[in-house]
Amino acid sequence: MEIKNKKALILGGWGLVGSAISRKIMENGPRQIVIASLQEWEAKEAVDLLRKEYPKSKRSMFVPWWGNIFLRHKLKDKPREEILKHHATRQMLIDDLLDDLNKDVIERSTIYQLLNRHKPDIVVDCINSATAIAYQDLFHAARETRKAMRKSSESDHGALIESTERLIATLYIPQLIRHVQLLYRSMQMSGSRIYVKIGTSGTGGMGLNIPYTHSEERPSSVLLSKSSVAGAHTLLLFLMGRTPDAPITKEIKPTAAIAWKRIGYGEIKKRHKAIQLVDCSPDQGIKLGKTLKLKTEERSWTPLHTSLESVFIDTGENGLFSRGEFESISTPGQMEYVTPEEIAEAVVYEIKGGNTGRDIINALDNATLAPTYRAGFLFESALQEMKRLERKHRKESVAFEILGPPRLSKLLHEAHLLKIAYGSMKAVLEAKPSEMSKKLTAIITADQQVRAEIISIGIPILMADGVTLLRGSEIKIPPYRGENELKIVRKSLETWAHDGWVDLRISNMGLWKERFEGIRTHIESLSPTDTSSRHMRNKTYWEDLSTIEPGKLVGWIFTDEEKGKRMKA
Repeated sequence: MEIKNKKALILGGWGLVGSAISRKIMENGPRQIVIASLQEWEAKEAVDLLRKEYPKSKRSMFVPWWGNIFLRHKLKDKPREEILKHHATRQMLIDDLLDDLNKDVIERSTIYQLLNRHKPDIVVDCINSATAIAYQDLFHAARETRKAMRKSSESDHGALIESTERLIATLYIPQLIRHVQLLYRSMQMSGSRIYVKIGTSGTGGMGLNIPYTHSEERPSSVLLSKSSVAGAHTLLLFLMGRTPDAPITKEIKPTAAIAWKRIGYGEIKKRHKAIQLVDCSPDQGIKLGKTLKLKTEERSWTPLHTSLESVFIDTGENGLFSRGEFESISTPGQMEYVTPEEIAEAVVYEIKGGNTGRDIINALDNATLAPTYRAGFLFESALQEMKRLERKHRKESVAFEILGPPRLSKLLHEAHLLKIAYGSMKAVLEAKPSEMSKKLTAIITADQQVRAEIISIGIPILMADGVTLLRGSEIKIPPYRGENELKIVRKSLETWAHDGWVDLRISNMGLWKERFEGIRTHIESLSPTDTSSRHMRNKTYWEDLSTIEPGKLVGWIFTDEEKGKRMKA
């Protein structure tokens, strides 16, 4: 896309790569650049430097913004440890991770507030989002743990509750999933057109033999878990790139150390604090015995009341390196390094529609095994064999609720009931919704086998009166999430009926009739002389409305009505 006169948002804009990308975007005449960073001083410092570098630009060209985009807006400026200290704010973190993704969860998030306020055309994400641990089915385990905590909250288990809440609040995969969900929905709602992620391999491009650890085994589990999350992040972005209403999605993944910001001499700081020098002379040394205390109140050292000063290279977010450290990791055969300007050049070229060959999402698109012509050719023969067996055994194959989701089974069984009652879409189009409701109710009432095959797979049947529910031992909707008894209100009832209940009410029959009318209107809009490849779902496809094929119908509902169409091969 053209960058000129567009608004760009740089997440992580204070860092090495963010700063380089801001400069590169400035070469293309943007309308405005929003510089977002975690700390207020970082965002303001980055903006001040850019204003000095581009003195002729309007003051409004660069806008600072700060806060933690992984938290709700109310907590965005609080340190994470401060949030974890208090039960109320820990509960906010847990709710934001595990509650259903609804309007409230979206609108209270920091990323939504940021995007909704500035409405950028271009989003470049330079935040190193990958942090720790591979995943299992943590959502279920977390909900069960939360249930257990609530039951024991009246007892004296305060420490257990706090530690468990901390555990749930720091589950990284749920955080990553919720972050991508919020990012996608927020960009969709704000109208962002392109999103470029600066990803990571987690190891600076090295393999399992990487010699650098955090004092654990080699290879470091800390580094490998970071790589695992980085990979999960890439696959989530891969899915976002296959979503029709999402912004164009790209990821540049440097596989080397990134350097550098400046070279100098001075005070050496770690996490913005100076390293204070202490001394331990030989006569102050401790005698080793059977144990070693890692932390002790007994001081065997003497503070020198001065800080460490030396020559350094500033690598931005990774901190200050000595010459020896920088030379070691950058030497051929180790991490080596790439400059932020090279990354920025690739990013801007991709934004403008170029092909650098460095976009991971595009690489995955081209490396995956897509649907094949052979499979498509065999599709019809598989269907014909199944239909032959249906005729032989006098048994229609409708839904088993093994594939999921429950809505698929619900729609298939509703379409099958209409097929039993009317035989064709033409006949349904001649019927009134009230009559349809009565006919389907009569079938469910009289035919035990049909009824049993629906409720036995976990799909309840909501009768025409809207208050009678036929069910088996298990129901798939609503899903069990730690609470066995749920309050029924109109909104929840409508949601459950939509998601996974066969619904015999008049309103739902009206919806089915509207679907058939939409199909008929589409067919009638096509020229009868057009026999080209332009239209797939034409009169022939729908067999002139003379049948009801549940699978074909539900495929159309998911594709057209629910906008779930696959956009890439």
